[in-house]
Amino acid sequence: MKLQRHVLWSMVAATLCVAAPAFADSPAAATASPHVSAYVKPHITHEKYGTLKIVVPLVSDMPAVRGMKLRNIANSIKAAEVWGGKMDVKIVMYAKGVAWLAHPDDKEKATIDSLRAHGVQFVVCNNSLIEQGIDFHTLYGVKDADIVPSGFAEVAFLQARKHYVVDPAM
Repeated sequence: MKLQRHVLWSMVAATLCVAAPAFADSPAAATASPHVSAYVKPHITHEKYGTLKIVVPLVSDMPAVRGMKLRNIANSIKAAEVWGGKMDVKIVMYAKGVAWLAHPDDKEKATIDSLRAHGVQFVVCNNSLIEQGIDFHTLYGVKDADIVPSGFAEVAFLQARKHYVVDPAM
């Protein structure tokens, strides 16, 4: 739990510093405020990440929240690749998190496509589709195989199978 909390706060802190788009090569701190000293690349030593199995719940329809989560995932994939690892990420969308795939803008579509190309799965709650009267065919890139009976239950199901729940909006 302590490790999960540390990882969570590290991701939140990283997100607050990131202003660059997903998978950008420029350092995130390059756009830091004038009150922060210039970015200096640290000499980092870290063991290999290996395979990291992550589940990220997405229940908000707020663009800033989902943008933060998508940036966190993209930055983590890049870090895992650099540090000898692989991310197995499932974004579980339920409640208000389902509807945004009905009308993502072009930038969001590009981010979704990039994440999918890196193996990220977007999982959609059937209960939420029913409650909101949404036909999953209208959701960007969603197929039958992406639908689960309950998004809330899916998070617990994946956690029981050794996926760590990381929710930077907590």
